[in-house]
Amino acid sequence: MSVLKIEFYLRFYTRPGQSLHITGNTALFGEDHAEKAFPMQYMNGEFWHAQLELEKWPDEPISYRYILHTEDGKMTEEWGNDRILEQPDKRTEEIQVVDTWNWTGEYENVFYTAPFQGVLFRRKKTRKPRVKGTVTHIFKVKAPLLAEDEAVCLMGGGSALKDWDSEDPVLMTLEGNWWTIRLNIPKEELPITYKYGVYNTKEPQFIRFEESENRHLHGDAHQHTLTILHDGFVHLPNDTWRGAGVAIPVFSLRTRKSMGVGEFTDLPLLIDWAVKCGLKLVQILPVNDTTANHDWQDSYPYAAISAFALHPLYLNLEKCAGRRLADLIKPLKRRQKELNELPQVDYEAVMKIKLLAVKELYEIQKVEFEKDPDYIDFFQKNKHWLVPYAAFCYLRDKNGTPDFSKWKTHSRYDREAIEQYVAKGSRHYGSIALQYFIQYHLHLQLREAADYAHDNGIIMKGDIPIGIYRYSCDAWMEPRLYHMDQQAGAPPDNFAVKGQNWGFPTYHWEEMEKDGFAWWKRRFEQMSNYFDGFRIDHILGFFRIWSIPMEAVQGILGHFVPAIPINRVEFDQRRIWFDHQRYTQPLINDAVLWEIFGTDSQYVKDTFLKPGANGFYTLQPSFDTQRKVEDYFSRLEISDFNHGIRDGLYDLISNVILMEVEDSGGQQFHFRIAMDQTVSFRYLEWHTQQQLRELYINYFFQRQDDYWENEAMHKLPALKRATNMLVFGEDLGMVPRCVPNVMRQLGILSLEIQRMPKNPSREFFHPNEAPYLSVVTPSTHDMSTIRGWWEEDRTQIQRFFNQELGQWGEAPYFCEPWVNKAIVLQHLHSPAQWSIFQLQDILGMSDQFRRENPHDERINVPANPKHYWRYRMHLTLEELLKEKAFNEELKEYVEHSGR
Repeated sequence: MSVLKIEFYLRFYTRPGQSLHITGNTALFGEDHAEKAFPMQYMNGEFWHAQLELEKWPDEPISYRYILHTEDGKMTEEWGNDRILEQPDKRTEEIQVVDTWNWTGEYENVFYTAPFQGVLFRRKKTRKPRVKGTVTHIFKVKAPLLAEDEAVCLMGGGSALKDWDSEDPVLMTLEGNWWTIRLNIPKEELPITYKYGVYNTKEPQFIRFEESENRHLHGDAHQHTLTILHDGFVHLPNDTWRGAGVAIPVFSLRTRKSMGVGEFTDLPLLIDWAVKCGLKLVQILPVNDTTANHDWQDSYPYAAISAFALHPLYLNLEKCAGRRLADLIKPLKRRQKELNELPQVDYEAVMKIKLLAVKELYEIQKVEFEKDPDYIDFFQKNKHWLVPYAAFCYLRDKNGTPDFSKWKTHSRYDREAIEQYVAKGSRHYGSIALQYFIQYHLHLQLREAADYAHDNGIIMKGDIPIGIYRYSCDAWMEPRLYHMDQQAGAPPDNFAVKGQNWGFPTYHWEEMEKDGFAWWKRRFEQMSNYFDGFRIDHILGFFRIWSIPMEAVQGILGHFVPAIPINRVEFDQRRIWFDHQRYTQPLINDAVLWEIFGTDSQYVKDTFLKPGANGFYTLQPSFDTQRKVEDYFSRLEISDFNHGIRDGLYDLISNVILMEVEDSGGQQFHFRIAMDQTVSFRYLEWHTQQQLRELYINYFFQRQDDYWENEAMHKLPALKRATNMLVFGEDLGMVPRCVPNVMRQLGILSLEIQRMPKNPSREFFHPNEAPYLSVVTPSTHDMSTIRGWWEEDRTQIQRFFNQELGQWGEAPYFCEPWVNKAIVLQHLHSPAQWSIFQLQDILGMSDQFRRENPHDERINVPANPKHYWRYRMHLTLEELLKEKAFNEELKEYVEHSGR
């Protein structure tokens, strides 16, 4: 092969100081390392240009994309990995590539993710057409929302483009993601003007032109030159596709065959029901193993002991046994019936019976199991997490605690030592291999459910928790990736007025970045085995996390990390009176004590405080943190009196205005969240209050925004690029102003909830105002259902009834079926791409199928860190599938809404 010249032309308008580079899979392009990308040169106001020469074509097709370096040092990669150059024929001496930048936030990019391409938009595969004669130009363009009988056509001036003939246009063929046509355009016809359109191949009939100005191809027509155009997207309406889905935890499912809890094998019935009702998505909560203490507290699905292992809770024993060993399961039928008739999940009873039964099944099958080629393949692909996870489970049970710092041996993970420890032939190998057996069967059952969903046109949406359990296998293996001396949580909101303390360690992002976020990428890869999309729990954590010191119990004593602190000098600059003791220590006097403790004030003074100067008190050293107070009361008899005193002391300790930054020498501070609601603040004089409010607003709502945006853009683009799943963000709570823009740039779908407006000046959010790339829902697992919410605040509901539902008169005291239905219909008719409903809210439309007490339908109470996650639907999926009238009514609502 002689030297082949490749000319790249990118349509892109830049500002002074910006530059463009090409990265790709070849050495010339840096082998996908952005820092080694090939530089381009500014050509004119329309194009950037790059030229390279190849003496030998690489062993594989060239895949490439563009990178923008901005004037402030930031780097932005365009979206997609589907721009491919294949080796041309030997006569070609030059390739001219004319490209269009693919902005990640383009709506169309969503339709090239796994759920759309693999499930919702499956098209018959077409063969690449054989081309006879010379090809001078290849046109490629994307149009994801065409119907099955529609194709992209190309029309323009000149004989090759049939002189704008709409009755017989040039039809393009779908090759991969690109509508493609190969043409021989005579040089005398260049330059050309052209446009894309849509053609119905069944009629046959031309339908429409794209909505844009004419396109132009200048180009030269040198002999032996091939011009390839990647023309981006056909300019057509891109927000017309909308879908609806149902959300329910797997443990909440109820079928006749399950054993007191929903199982992976119950999902096909849920999928059948979704199909009957015209739904396109099934959303579940995390399904990773949370077995830490072998008690009901392990029911919390966001406290996984492994980010990779599935929970044995969801294992179907009958499926695991198969026909050959079915007799082993039959004795459990009576117990199964008892557990299945319970209104809620009995977590401990279910886990006990399942673990005993699966151990027996393993003992019988272990010899043939280890020879199963499918299992061997599973083990080889997953041993990077499976082996340490199995060892962790064994050591947890052997030592009676998941807290690996208390283990007698292997408290520090050593890969070689653990591999030797769990090797076949060791005395505890049976306990280790039991975990392999469980995980393999869980994998088979969930994979089978996912395949069933895909075969029926339903996509599966999973959930990725923002944190990991403090005493998890992940923390044991790689403690350097986490700040083990901090606790993650959330600031106060209407659902948890003292904030939330999840107890998870926070991420050490700097360490994670050193290996290119490898742990996250492995996590996404594992998710993609079963799910088409996933919800990032608390996506705000990628901007900043609410970090709580270990000595605090309540989330209210946390602060955002990272954050630009308040400097001592700022008080002087703003002429704010400053007293270190007054601002950073709890204000305690007799009036404060009476306000918090009432008649118990004297007991509190005698037991927990010591007198100070000028009628003030300080906490005794043994009670000066919330954690010390918690430890003290944990040793006492549980009573309302003790709880009241304990909670009052928590409030007393958090009665501060500033929290000093560690090792700052008293020079840097974070504001305590909701500072103006503290008693300490109320005791300040009015002028100082106003000055502190101004600084507080600057701290929380002004100075951090650019900083937090940079933090997110440093992590999220690389993580999103690591997967082709559809990414949903749970962006609720105290949302920085930069968040919507970042999510829009990255094409991450937001979450919009009617009772949680993101505009602080609004009491409610109307589904009609949702952005297209979003999910609207009336409730989530962390809040009451529609019916439960209706009974919480009568005054607020009255305003909602009149203003949002547009109804006259007094609101019904209870949420009647027609009201519930009206709210569901509002969400179905939203412009948002997805409307997703908790199953409870769907059943609430029917007086026949709704649960009697709506408060029994709630899944989680965020304000209670010890909540027992045990909600279970009150009727079986088999019964629901038989309700033809209700299902058809729901399907009609979905279809009439355009979903």
